[in-house]
Amino acid sequence: MNSSSAQNLLKELFAVAVKAASPDFHKCLDLFPAPPKGKVIVVGAGKAAASMALSFERVAKERWPESEYQKISGLVITRYHHGLACEKIEVLEASHPVPDEAGEKAAHQIIQRVSGLSEDDLVVCLISGGGSALLTVPADGITLNEKKQINKQLLACGASISEINCVRKHLSKIKGGRLAQFCYPAKVITFLISDVPGDDPGVIASGPTLPDASTCHDALQIIKKYSIQLPMRILNTLANGELETPKKTNPIFSNVAKPVVMATAKQSLEAAKDFAEKQGINAVVLSDCIEGEAREVGKVLGAIALGLSHVDQAGFAKPLLLLTGGESTVTVKGNGKGGRNAEFLLSLAQTLNGNQWIYSFAADTDGIDGSEDNAGAFCIPETISLGIKQGLSIKDYIARNDAYTYFEQIGALIKTGPTRTNVNDFRAILILES
Repeated sequence: MNSSSAQNLLKELFAVAVKAASPDFHKCLDLFPAPPKGKVIVVGAGKAAASMALSFERVAKERWPESEYQKISGLVITRYHHGLACEKIEVLEASHPVPDEAGEKAAHQIIQRVSGLSEDDLVVCLISGGGSALLTVPADGITLNEKKQINKQLLACGASISEINCVRKHLSKIKGGRLAQFCYPAKVITFLISDVPGDDPGVIASGPTLPDASTCHDALQIIKKYSIQLPMRILNTLANGELETPKKTNPIFSNVAKPVVMATAKQSLEAAKDFAEKQGINAVVLSDCIEGEAREVGKVLGAIALGLSHVDQAGFAKPLLLLTGGESTVTVKGNGKGGRNAEFLLSLAQTLNGNQWIYSFAADTDGIDGSEDNAGAFCIPETISLGIKQGLSIKDYIARNDAYTYFEQIGALIKTGPTRTNVNDFRAILILES
């Protein structure tokens, strides 16, 4: 297999993984709700919200009587440029990963749509990664600008997605189960696409319709751990428990059905594995829930790949594909253009040090690596040498969190545009026969 074939295979694997994560309600027809006696209100938020809404409409049109289908209304919020035209459900766009006024306004509209319902009504909540930033209604006494500043600090400090969402829940009027309070007493069913390691429904987009097990104390510990700067009045309201989230014993959850997770990183990785094996490649899914600093993940997986490149035994026959998912983090110390997958690959390239038998691809399944315009990038045997020819120091680019610029200058970025789904990082390392 030559270099071009290796890179084409890695791109195909990513396409397979993204397709496996598509928001298709045909995958869960046995859990698709029956039409209720009353209204059907569809709400939601996330990078996949528009495609989830469109799929819901299509399946409802196929399965429900026309009179019941016509009762559907609702609103979902997605990231800018991720929208789709739906027939019954309004789609609004807002900012991600830092919230903006459009998101706050749309979230207030969602609250209005689900308020004042009866037990005969049904709320269908469509949730995917990115929903925390898009579904923004600050708790009383907190301004949107304060939420923006807190969010920026959380995204730059290296905190895990679970930690970030714990803090977000406690500073919100709609997350951490509080949306269910507005829906009560209507029936609520939540469909999710998981972008979090472990696929905990309560963590995905900060669990707006589900009970929250975390506490104000937990949020304060995270704030202290990462030295997040908050106004003293907000710290005080956390300390005295005023911002506590509703727990599972709260009656607002009495009509909330068990959530349905429609797509996960594991499903995407398994689909890529099956595809590779059909091409005669030995494939292994190492993990679907890797967390940690992107550059450290790059070092570890690079060391594993180097080790396995020298192993010749059953189970590790070449060509060998190593697949991983999850969500790495970046503690931003420089002023470069990053993306956690690009930073992972730059660190991986440094560890591999030009090994001629190893190729890698890493990208975010939503098509956007962090806040840049690329999905991810390639790491090939020439990644370092191509940079040297242009006077680039890989060490310097890692130090200032400028992986995007490095890969841009050597022509190794991958740009797909929005995929309208999101099961987080997809990483593939291909080890060829030496």
